[in-house]
Amino acid sequence: MSTCPFCEIVARRAPATIVQWWEGAMAIIPLNPVVPGHLIVIPNRHVPDALTDPALTGHVMECAAKVATAPCNLITSVGQEATQSVFHLHIHVVPRAADDGLALPWYSGRRSRKGQAQ
Repeated sequence: MSTCPFCEIVARRAPATIVQWWEGAMAIIPLNPVVPGHLIVIPNRHVPDALTDPALTGHVMECAAKVATAPCNLITSVGQEATQSVFHLHIHVVPRAADDGLALPWYSGRRSRKGQAQ
């Protein structure tokens, strides 16, 4: 079994730039931010995803809201099929700007037969 990278950060066995610390959660700068100001908010206790412990997920989302500024995306994924690559609950706080060129993973730009974005 591989070691959880976020648990390693919480335990201070792996380096990270911590920008905010709360009881039960922290905000860090990701290794490869997609835009300036991109943060990841993680719980200090291991849970694999946002569905495992809804109360903890709510707390982590509250912390994410405290560091976010509009406009932004608050993103979490559950399962590999939904683009989750680290199986420790985490919320990406991604600042946005008009025409920033950052495409969301589920938006292909294509339209369905009914004219809805897919």
